[in-house]
Amino acid sequence: MVKKLSDFSVIIRTKNEERWIGYAIQSVLDNLTKPEIVIVDNNSKDKTIEIVKFFAENPNLNNEVNNYSKIKIVNINNYSPGKALNLGVKNSTKKYIMILSAHCILKKFNETNIMNNLEKNVCVFGNQIPVWNGKKITKRYLWSHFTNKKTKNMYSQLEKRYFLHNALAIYQKKVLKRIPFDENLTSKEDRYWANKIIKKKLNYIYDPELIAEHQYTLHGNTWKGIA
Repeated sequence: MVKKLSDFSVIIRTKNEERWIGYAIQSVLDNLTKPEIVIVDNNSKDKTIEIVKFFAENPNLNNEVNNYSKIKIVNINNYSPGKALNLGVKNSTKKYIMILSAHCILKKFNETNIMNNLEKNVCVFGNQIPVWNGKKITKRYLWSHFTNKKTKNMYSQLEKRYFLHNALAIYQKKVLKRIPFDENLTSKEDRYWANKIIKKKLNYIYDPELIAEHQYTLHGNTWKGIA
């Protein structure tokens, strides 16, 4: 029996991500059936794109095997997080958008639960397990937001604003087309987006059963001041 193809476009932003990008893509393929993967690359100088291409469907290969999928590679100049994501959305064709960090490994994904959540919410963001050089670390500081409690419109007492995190988040594409990310921000485009939609009386949800391991990287914004 042939599985129904996934209705997800997965956007992954990259810049010199050769260490983890293969793990990230394989984890997506392990959990979704042949999703569309959109790589938005910020002029990588290492083997990032070479590794990405190993996962692209090839007519000469047995594409029934879920180790390959349709992959688009989009280059970006004058990078900002929001600009990269908006470009990824523009180049996607599926109904739903998953944003995944290039150094995250998707561990748990229940499509039925996600679809149920997206019926009443414009976004679902997931639980992150911080992993520092192979060791799962205590969830302090930013990581303390990722609890085991399902939460609607999560408010951060730490940041004094609504909290959402794009290392693992799933959106209705039609909403992102109507309400794109701010391209002028150098970071935290996700939090600003969350606060914007709250003002529009829309809702999003944190689902602790949607899980990724977030690997430590020396220059990763999420890890600054933590490790």
